[in-house]
Amino acid sequence: MSKRDQAKELFLEGYNCAQSVAGAYAEEMGLDFDMAVKMSSSFGGGMGRMREVCGAVSGMFLAAGAIYGYGNPKDFEAKKEHYKRIQLLAERFKKETGSIICRELLGADGENTDYVPGRRTDEYYKKRPCAEMVCLAAGILEEYIKQNEEFSDTF
Repeated sequence: MSKRDQAKELFLEGYNCAQSVAGAYAEEMGLDFDMAVKMSSSFGGGMGRMREVCGAVSGMFLAAGAIYGYGNPKDFEAKKEHYKRIQLLAERFKKETGSIICRELLGADGENTDYVPGRRTDEYYKKRPCAEMVCLAAGILEEYIKQNEEFSDTF
């Protein structure tokens, strides 16, 4: 099963956007599934439902960090290359959607201060593009991994 399909399946099971992407990449991140979804749980709904950075994008970034990230804070080159990689992944997502901001993707106005998540009903799934966003984010990272053992500007 592709990472896109895994992420969508997780979302439809009730995991948030970030958990869906991170959960699909748990093995590649060197984590068990439960830890991956716990670590990413704060990023759903655009970070705690504040509608900031899309949870699917945050999940993609979390997975990319676990797979490609740097650990030495003094390794300037590794840090620079990783930030470049993250910006490249963000640009790929924006190219498809126009934004990486949750509220913009949802067509919502302003910041959300309601922390209560929406119930997963048929109506919820009909009015939200989130399932497509998790597919897109998981697919972008999947494509990146397949095409790049080392960072490349050709992605």
